Amino acid sequence: MLRDLLILFALVVALRAPFLTQPVQGDDVYYLEGAQYAQTDPAHPHHARYIFQGRMVDMRGHPHPPLNAWVLAGLLALVGEVQEVPFHAAYTLFSLMAALGMYLLARRFTSRPLLATALFCAVPAFVVNGNSFESDIPFLAFWMLGIALFHEALERNRARWLLLAALPLALAGMAAYQSAIAVPILWLLVSRKRPVWWGAYAVALAPVIAICAYQVIEGAGGKAIPLQVTAGYFKEYGLQQISAKVRSAEGLAGHLGWMVFPALPIAAFHSRWMLAALLWVFVEWNPLYLIGIASAIGLLTQETRRFGWWPHLFFASALALFFAGSARYLLPMAAPIVLLTVIELDRRPRLLYAGLVASLLLGLGLATSNYQHWAGYRDFVAAHAAEIRANRVWVNGAEGLRFYGGNLGALPMAQGEAIRPGDMILSSAVGYPVPFTIGGGQLVTVANAAVQPSLPFRLIGLDSHSGYSTVAAGLLPFDLKTSPVDRIRLERVIESKPTLSYVPMGAPEAARHILSGAYQLEDGKYRWMGKQARLILQPGKETNDVSATVYIPDAAKARRVRLDWNGALVTEKTFDKPGLYTVAASGFKTGAAQGILTIECDATFQAPGDTRELGLILQEAGLR
Repeated sequence: MLRDLLILFALVVALRAPFLTQPVQGDDVYYLEGAQYAQTDPAHPHHARYIFQGRMVDMRGHPHPPLNAWVLAGLLALVGEVQEVPFHAAYTLFSLMAALGMYLLARRFTSRPLLATALFCAVPAFVVNGNSFESDIPFLAFWMLGIALFHEALERNRARWLLLAALPLALAGMAAYQSAIAVPILWLLVSRKRPVWWGAYAVALAPVIAICAYQVIEGAGGKAIPLQVTAGYFKEYGLQQISAKVRSAEGLAGHLGWMVFPALPIAAFHSRWMLAALLWVFVEWNPLYLIGIASAIGLLTQETRRFGWWPHLFFASALALFFAGSARYLLPMAAPIVLLTVIELDRRPRLLYAGLVASLLLGLGLATSNYQHWAGYRDFVAAHAAEIRANRVWVNGAEGLRFYGGNLGALPMAQGEAIRPGDMILSSAVGYPVPFTIGGGQLVTVANAAVQPSLPFRLIGLDSHSGYSTVAAGLLPFDLKTSPVDRIRLERVIESKPTLSYVPMGAPEAARHILSGAYQLEDGKYRWMGKQARLILQPGKETNDVSATVYIPDAAKARRVRLDWNGALVTEKTFDKPGLYTVAASGFKTGAAQGILTIECDATFQAPGDTRELGLILQEAGLR
């Protein structure tokens, strides 16, 4: 056993060592916000507030409890600042814990525990996501240890093993809400082994007890409990819509088949049920996806009573709970999937070793491309550090830019931000850039760069249809492309005098005349506005007709529209129903100097899945 553990220790360290300098990526930046806040309020890291997709949000609504933020807070207090190498070295301990839990399980279920655990460590999602500061690997570590120790308690019939299992199960509850799925899995195991061991049923509740305790403590004093805040954001961002759930389910089904290299489950469970994968050609025709579906069908058609129906219960729960369809969501299923495969192929070890090598090569290839993607942001910011420090810079795009730019004083961009002349914008083409206005100025490119990994593997990126991180761009487990994953720009807003007195929203010069309040152009002819939109105009004469053409959709709450020129009321009209209207006043003395036309409505609303504050649709406005 000691020999096996030393080999596994060396394997995990070998997987993590090349990525100790992995840049901050993805959602890392939000967990680090909680860790920073915890330096002044250690008990409540999720009381932090930060900009998310252009809006200020409360971290109590984060879809994970605060364990990961506490871990990062401790590292931050110890090291003094975010440093990639010591942070990643510390997070390697979670990978080792997960491997230990897998080894304990594999000793119970297979004659090849070392090989089974090596296959677990080679799961591509484990190789890739073990290099982030997100909560997935800490959660997996405690989940695996808790379930493994619970199995030991049942096999040994010893209460002290139950007590050992209680702590990691409770910590899993503080790492992820989906830890509650362990309860029915463990109860089924108890009912099969010792149906009247009530202490085991109680210990299985540890994740739920931890989650409930967190809700009660945070809700003390009449505050909304975290799950209420989370539910509010889910509704606000439209994350629980049926269409999002269906799309997520399609992605998760493909990811499931790539938990291990799909040739292994296909060889192990070659049943006629796998032919059903051909039906998914109507969802996505790409062979990478269809192979994953065939592998997933082979896995899900196996009987898993001995594992408490672990893979089936977790996968069904994943379809109900998750909305982005990310591969990392299924990491807690990796153990039973590997065990099923190894048990079935026990007499064909060469195939298992070949699958191990294939999984490792794929995982390392994906991890390398991922590293180079995020390193592109770090390198770009470092190359332009002097300019970023010397100016007011706004970051609009991928989180890596936000972290490294923020270290130099750059600010996260809020939705609809009015960027003034002299300011700079650091942006990327991916990463949910938010709409903004340039305050009557003009954008001039200072520097730009393409982010181009050396390998063709793509987890996210321009022209990629990979659903590895989110199914928003596609359903593939990963994509194969040679085009850049992103394009980064550093731009400056320079002053530009207004040239138009009347501005159709689709005019090429429109953006330079919008000071604030109007969003991006749609259908080439209109823009949604918030409660107030402001245009800077150059009158053609002293006295002008002032007008704005607006459309009030059925969903809009606005009914009154007001026009101001340089703060003075021009006209105001109220409408009794939705429709297309022109609000106008004749012969208003504007003067010949440039000025500001303000279009204001009386109410706003939010559309499902759209985080913008919407008033009405602006088609054109100005002076004639």
